[in-house]
Amino acid sequence: QVQLVESGGGSVQAGGSLRLSCVASGSIPSRNTMGWYRQAPGKQRDLVASIASGGSISYADSVKGRFTISRDNAKNTVYLQMNSLEPEDTAVYYCYSKGGFGSRTYWGQGTQVTVSS
Repeated sequence: QVQLVESGGGSVQAGGSLRLSCVASGSIPSRNTMGWYRQAPGKQRDLVASIASGGSISYADSVKGRFTISRDNAKNTVYLQMNSLEPEDTAVYYCYSKGGFGSRTYWGQGTQVTVSS
């Protein structure tokens, strides 16, 4: 089992910044991928960014150049720095962790990000 606890959500005006953090605990695989999904009301949950334990990173096109994902393996923590926020970024952001092929995906409880125009 892996437990994920997110923090850092909140309300900002367009153009502002927020930093999300997600701390993992429990039986964490040595090789895993962590990252963030988001879900706006009435929409599906979409991948925002991911980072593998080896450092490989990917972003959704909609956040490239504005969001930066990073991780501290010693602290089992993944971060999402969000700059130039737009109202379209408003959503509940979920941290996730997944081990190798066929392994289970673990989810955090979600943290609300609200961007006002």
